[in-house]
Amino acid sequence: MAKQLLGKEVTAALNERIKADVAALKEKGINPTLGIIRVGENESDISYERGATKRCETLGVACEKILLPADATQEQVLAAVDKVNKDDNIHGVLLFRPLPKHLNQTEIENALDPAKDVDCMTDGSMSGVFTGKAVGFPPCTPQACMEILDHYGIDCTGKKAVVIGRSLVVGKPAAMMLIKKNATVTVCHTRTVDMPSVAREADILIVAAGRAGVVTKDYVAPGQTVIDVGINVNAEGKLCGDVAYAEVEPIVDAITPVPGGVGSVTTSVLVGHVVEAAKRKYL
Repeated sequence: MAKQLLGKEVTAALNERIKADVAALKEKGINPTLGIIRVGENESDISYERGATKRCETLGVACEKILLPADATQEQVLAAVDKVNKDDNIHGVLLFRPLPKHLNQTEIENALDPAKDVDCMTDGSMSGVFTGKAVGFPPCTPQACMEILDHYGIDCTGKKAVVIGRSLVVGKPAAMMLIKKNATVTVCHTRTVDMPSVAREADILIVAAGRAGVVTKDYVAPGQTVIDVGINVNAEGKLCGDVAYAEVEPIVDAITPVPGGVGSVTTSVLVGHVVEAAKRKYL
């Protein structure tokens, strides 16, 4: 039976570190604050916003919201971004994406100050991920993967790591972050030939394929650590990952469950980035 890499344990440890940093900032009269920009009433955005707001409250981080209608113009959204850029009391910004199709998302994303970009939406932040420089912040989901590896003492140095998925949201940043941890990394995608044989060679397997249960027992081998980033809804209406858990869990050494794995860590990573942004500015 594989060891379950439970997100709640990682989150609890991360939250304690965040609380200590928040207390240190508040002693200096600094109140770390997250700014949220939401365009429209997308239910998944509202759900994530609710969770982020609650986590901020729990950890002592303030939250300010700018809510715009779904038919907001490019100028209105850019004005909202300009407002949070200029507000010294807002340290990190979360802009919900995708934006409505009539908006130029790339222009809006890159209008944000990278120093306040806590979920890697700007080209500046992404350059920081690839260069290793402290420009902006990495995306919260791959950072959550790294937090899980760190918490459970899984050393990446010299290990073979395989990332399934090459998006800028998870796959590519995760690969860069694993390289920073001195892993030897292979990135698989839809054009990879014989992906199962590539995946079986991994010591660490991060799965961000975006398809429910795509990674079966044929993709894994004994001794592996599997991090499942996927969040899907199966035919029974239940949350599931990109990994066929029932098939894979008996084979591998350690695995994250879905739900209860990576997703549960992501919100604390977001709040941690806000606090780190405040620290960079004032400490």
